[in-house]
Amino acid sequence: MLPSKFLIVVIALLLAAAPQAQAGTVVPMEGLKRNTILVKTSQRRLYLALGDGSAIRYPIGVGRNGKQWTGQRRVISKRLRPAWSPTAQIRRDNPRIPNVIPAGAPNNPMGAAALILSGDGQYAIHGTNKPGSVGGFVSYGCIRMLNEDIMDLYSRVNIGTSVIVLP
Repeated sequence: MLPSKFLIVVIALLLAAAPQAQAGTVVPMEGLKRNTILVKTSQRRLYLALGDGSAIRYPIGVGRNGKQWTGQRRVISKRLRPAWSPTAQIRRDNPRIPNVIPAGAPNNPMGAAALILSGDGQYAIHGTNKPGSVGGFVSYGCIRMLNEDIMDLYSRVNIGTSVIVLP
């Protein structure tokens, strides 16, 4: 029988050598160019194409009824812990919202990071400080991710990355 200290060391070495879990799940996905982001609104899933016939799949929150959109955009900016300013539509619906919510504030809806999308400047793929909202139809059109997932995605994409949003 091996001494218990030896077993603890062996188990620790095996655990350290094991691949670490990362955000998202790798799934088969053909037909997308490497580093293309595909959002499937009805599934409430975002996919990052890896270029080898697979993609990383993440759960997301999407626009509520009447706030969803489809089309193609590009990532035009990457921001860590961004401050947030509500759009005119959000201010009309919620006039008591401040003009700016500072970075890191617990009520800041952008979470840990944001990928700002081309177009009218209203949409982003961003983290959230309300993880329970991920998986639902919850936003004014932005794509919400768990903070650990947006940090993983943020580290993998560049400015210029193509984003395709489907119904």
